[in-house]
Amino acid sequence: MSVKFTKYTSVFFIMLLMSTVAQAAKTDKKAAAEDADTYELLNLFGDVLERAKSSYVEEVSDKQLIEAAINGMLTSLDPHSSYMDGRDFKYMSEQTKGKFGGLGIEVTMESGVVKIISPMDDTPAYKAGLKSGDYIVSIDDQSVVGMTLNEAVEKMRGKIGSKIKLTIRRFNEKPFDVTIKREEIKIRSVKSNIKGGDVLYIRVTSFTEDVDTNITKAVKDAQKQLKGNLKGVILDVRNNPGGLLDQAVAVSDLFLEQGEIVSTRSRNEEDTVKYTAKKGDILNGLPIVVLVNDGSASASEIVAGALQDHHRAVILGEKTFGKGSVQTVIPLDKHGAMRLTTARYYTPSGRSIQVKGIVPDIIVKPAKVEEIENNFELSEGEYNNALKNDSEDKSDAKKLEAAKAEKEELAKDYQLSQALSLVKALGIYKQGQENK
Repeated sequence: MSVKFTKYTSVFFIMLLMSTVAQAAKTDKKAAAEDADTYELLNLFGDVLERAKSSYVEEVSDKQLIEAAINGMLTSLDPHSSYMDGRDFKYMSEQTKGKFGGLGIEVTMESGVVKIISPMDDTPAYKAGLKSGDYIVSIDDQSVVGMTLNEAVEKMRGKIGSKIKLTIRRFNEKPFDVTIKREEIKIRSVKSNIKGGDVLYIRVTSFTEDVDTNITKAVKDAQKQLKGNLKGVILDVRNNPGGLLDQAVAVSDLFLEQGEIVSTRSRNEEDTVKYTAKKGDILNGLPIVVLVNDGSASASEIVAGALQDHHRAVILGEKTFGKGSVQTVIPLDKHGAMRLTTARYYTPSGRSIQVKGIVPDIIVKPAKVEEIENNFELSEGEYNNALKNDSEDKSDAKKLEAAKAEKEELAKDYQLSQALSLVKALGIYKQGQENK
């Protein structure tokens, strides 16, 4: 039996070896054919380059043709990959530091035209009334069809104080023109104030450098101002186009005690990176409501997704933009840089946000609130000969004035008013649970 087994085993291994050699030869042949095809295509590229340079109706340089070819190669992959020359690379670096020149809009390319992801707060685009989802179809009467995203962005930049005319297409409206004056854009990424007497409102316009530091300071200042009576936080990332991945992770980490924040997965499984929270929640479990809309993209979606999956915050508003891909900026020595989509990111529960976005826990559309006034009831002060309040405090008038201003603001922002009511309700519930 042992002799027969050895005999058949030897035959089997010989056959396996022959199969492996044949497969290897086939693979080598295929690789050689692919190499030949690549060289052929590179020769084709060289031929087209020479023909364009020699025969195009106007004179064109090698640099111009090759950079356009590189950019075309990258932009054909997806809307977020592109080539940046030295000037574009410098502009991008300034933008992540929170200071740059232009109109103040984050854009992408869709169906051959420029789509606005979101206008940034207090910028020329924001003041001109541009909205998330608007399409820019022409710039200074020149159609954007046929332009690359970089070319369109370059046209929108210009000398500070100069004007630009954009033709906008908006859903269910006729195309209209908007003339905007360019300004130096200085982004104050984090703004905060107290709403409703005991709720901290934090507005994050983009995830530039030091956002986590500024949020930490805002929380500490609020706790000091309210003498420990802070009831909760509203984190507003509406129309926030995103920014730095490390800042999205750092901001999420501020409010989480432990667990995964986000993971990035590339084509190679071994390159998967998981970002996890360090111990310590700066709010010690106080309620959080995150405000989102269709202009909330990328880093904003990472924060909303992480806090939602960990049940650490209630997400309120509208479905987010759905940009769930990671771009790596790769410097190319003195030739600028390339922005390449290298991974998708996933929320802690394994959700990919790409295209789908983050669906809020509570969907609240923008709405106009109109208060119903009762003109038939009189207050005590409106009666003739009413007694005066002998303990009147001048600060009361200031408080009433501030309350009136806040009331008017909330009437204009229905989503914010709902978020404030929700935080207060959650704060009351939490306090009741603690007192049991």
